[in-house]
Amino acid sequence: MASGEGDNKSANLLRTRGHRFKVIGNRSKSDAAETAQLEEHLEGWGEVMLAADRILRWEKPWFPVIMMLVVSVVFLLIYWLDPSVLTGVSCAIMMICLADYLVPTIASRMFGSNKWTTEQQQRFHEICSNLVKTQRRIVGWWWRLFALKEEKPKMYFMTVVSFLSVVAWIGQQVHNLFLTYLIVSFILLLPGLNRHRLITKYVGMAKREINKLLKQKEKKND
Repeated sequence: MASGEGDNKSANLLRTRGHRFKVIGNRSKSDAAETAQLEEHLEGWGEVMLAADRILRWEKPWFPVIMMLVVSVVFLLIYWLDPSVLTGVSCAIMMICLADYLVPTIASRMFGSNKWTTEQQQRFHEICSNLVKTQRRIVGWWWRLFALKEEKPKMYFMTVVSFLSVVAWIGQQVHNLFLTYLIVSFILLLPGLNRHRLITKYVGMAKREINKLLKQKEKKND
């Protein structure tokens, strides 16, 4: 009897593992297909994306300085012009449309296919793969939020209300344009910070300092 139960458990475990491997395999195939499709769609942006990738990952020590200088100039220009919301949105969409039309055309004339190396193609593939994975993570977080709503509605309600209250308070305390500047700057600096492990370094330093303070308080209490 015990042997039969053990065999059933082993069979169930093997089926579960087989199902997991099948899901992972299907997901990998789907990721590869989406990556190939994205590569084909962004083919004309290849050189621009590689240049942006080098800047965002700080391959040169002065890249973050130049990047923040450009961002600061753009936001100062917006602050000086003080456009309305409708004007700002219209100009932003117009710039995106112009870039979508002009960049592939100019890039194809400036960079020939003979200049596209295997290393560049591999890096372009990695960038597209990372974009696909990031999109999947965002969608996954979104569905987890809906799952939390279905499974634990009270926790969902408290979490969403608390988070939005904090965001509303921050928005009330900080100027909208300056807050947007900080968010954009952080997003642009994030790839370089991750590549050079600066976030991990300073978070570790902060943890050590907090642990020292806690130990000092414990000694004083003793």
